[in-house]
Amino acid sequence: MLADKDRIFTNLYGLRDRSLKGAMARGHWDNTKGLIEKGRDWIIDEMKASGLRGRGGAGFPTGLKWSFMPKQNDGRPHYLVVNADESEPGTCKDRDIMRHDPHTLIEGCVIAGCAMGAHTAYIYVRGEYIREREALQAAIDECYDAKLLGKNSKCGWDMDIYVHHGAGAYICGEETALIESLEGKKGQPRLKPPFPANVGLYGCPTTVNNVESIAVAPTILRRGGAWFAGIGRPNNVGTKLFMVSGHVEMPCTFEEAMGLSFREIIEKHCGGIRGGWNNLLAVIPGGASCPVVRGEDIADATMDFDGMRELKSSFGTGGMIVMDKSTDIVKAIWRIAAFFKHESCGQCTPCREGTGWMMRVLERMVVGNAQKREIDMLLEVSKQVEGHTICALGDAAAWPIQGLIRNFRPEIERRIDEYTRNADSSRPALEAAE
Repeated sequence: MLADKDRIFTNLYGLRDRSLKGAMARGHWDNTKGLIEKGRDWIIDEMKASGLRGRGGAGFPTGLKWSFMPKQNDGRPHYLVVNADESEPGTCKDRDIMRHDPHTLIEGCVIAGCAMGAHTAYIYVRGEYIREREALQAAIDECYDAKLLGKNSKCGWDMDIYVHHGAGAYICGEETALIESLEGKKGQPRLKPPFPANVGLYGCPTTVNNVESIAVAPTILRRGGAWFAGIGRPNNVGTKLFMVSGHVEMPCTFEEAMGLSFREIIEKHCGGIRGGWNNLLAVIPGGASCPVVRGEDIADATMDFDGMRELKSSFGTGGMIVMDKSTDIVKAIWRIAAFFKHESCGQCTPCREGTGWMMRVLERMVVGNAQKREIDMLLEVSKQVEGHTICALGDAAAWPIQGLIRNFRPEIERRIDEYTRNADSSRPALEAAE
């Protein structure tokens, strides 16, 4: 369990002063200049030593990502882009950081900017996040007034931060689609290579990071990478913002150490499963794109990257969607399939055609109006979509369906049998009526 002294987000629920003065009283902006004076190599080495993996879902090592930025300047400006799009259903942590603890993110931008030679940062905020954008902009204005941002900064690194409001497109959470949208174009993913670290925003070296990945950096550097690496288990270290929604007694967002079991997390923070543990049907572990897992399989599993991979799922953003036995599991996955069909940008044929096809087959399976051979056909099509698109939206659409078939196939078959029985029993009556 995470001790209070190890918490990074000290105002996650907005109970304290979120202003610059309040943030400084809680230890933020403490000797930022001293950290920057140690230089970009020290910052990157310390971030690598911390073992921080990206908190936006993919889990790529943050220090390594920063190190990809060119060391020599070829005349092009370097950019930091912060992904605050947060459109993954079940994920709602970045909005709390921006609304209640925005100075963690702003200070993180200054330090990350130093590490990658960037003097400009763009924070791309999801279209629906109105209050979050206002709170973030107010905090940025405070920092300009206090000379923590802008030219001749007190921090020793000149940094300009711009907040850019999206239009609410899920696909703009993908880093290259986000860059396209920032440039004023349609939000569609780019082919890679070239990678953003070489050719990103406006054709310049760019790093795209999640809000939480940037916001934890100052505290990690102040306390040392070894402190962060000492929490959790190897390859799955540090503190993490978890989110739990669905059928628990108290849905909430909270900061906790990596490496705890699902049962420990739910009992400590959420007051248990609605109706008791025997009523747990299924859990989506890290946002809607992660394969669904049976309740009995996840109850004592470790909630981290490796623990979820062992269950053939994914840790994602740590946004758990809990479903009890009142849930229509086939309909729940159909609803997710409908979401991905709606949010597909249409650029890649497998995703454009496949998401709609999978959704329509699932729609019939909800009521059982299908044949059993279609289950394997649906699985096969999902595998033709997975891995055959420019970005991971094709994978995100395929994985929930694969998880459903892997873990709840008997439920789909039961509905087909029931539908067939009802159709057979009503046929003689129809024939007699004729």
